[in-house]
Amino acid sequence: MTTPLTDRAALIRNRARAMAAPVTFLQEAARDEIEDRLALVKKSFRNPAVIRAFGGVWDDFLPGAQVIDDQETLPLEQNGHDLVVHAMCLHWADDPVGQLIQARRALRPDGLFLGVMLGGETLHELRASLAQAEADLFGGLSPRVAPMAEIRDLGALLQRAGFALPVADSVRLTASYVAPLQLMQELRFMGEGNALHSRRRTPTSKALFQRASEIYVESFGEADGRVPATFEFIVLTGWAPDASQPQPLRPGSASKRLADALGAEETRLKD
Repeated sequence: MTTPLTDRAALIRNRARAMAAPVTFLQEAARDEIEDRLALVKKSFRNPAVIRAFGGVWDDFLPGAQVIDDQETLPLEQNGHDLVVHAMCLHWADDPVGQLIQARRALRPDGLFLGVMLGGETLHELRASLAQAEADLFGGLSPRVAPMAEIRDLGALLQRAGFALPVADSVRLTASYVAPLQLMQELRFMGEGNALHSRRRTPTSKALFQRASEIYVESFGEADGRVPATFEFIVLTGWAPDASQPQPLRPGSASKRLADALGAEETRLKD
């Protein structure tokens, strides 16, 4: 049996602990991205659904929406929605394709899927610093930050899930912190602490975090003494197939030459 990526019980504990004093700026920035994408769609939605991990930020996002927690099996009615928003949960999913397939089945023809998740450039400064510190102190590495998908892979996942007109693009946000330890503390209150199934279960040495902080400042520190932290949002867009949508032309069916359209001179290649 394949070992899961995420320890689901630990993830739920982390999220519950975060709600005591939540840090929500990432969730709010992700919501703004989704709002911007929806504003560009010339279509009204009457039966939306929102899949999220945190209430508050997303619960009142779309009036009248069905709002559900992210789970392995999503309680969504087949063909029951014209819009599905997957909000900042996919980077913790053991089976992201399965999540996309379930969202696709929940959509009516020509329904829209919008997903936002953390991507592969997220916290690259912290990951590099922790890896170097652990190698320096203990001569090896252990899983501390969840591996996140690269944008080049996610468009293909949308296609595998059966979406038409799939698009994956990314947006970066850089936050600034007084010190690396402040970032590490805030991650706990974002609900983004270490919930990897393969994580070490013994307490982490304070020396590791101290050394990682030193490396972070040395490698990435800014002139004013603060340190940056990169967060990458990947936004996924796809449509449930419908006959009304633009269809690709059959290869070889073009009636005009590209060189003529561009006003360019065509150069024949040697055999």
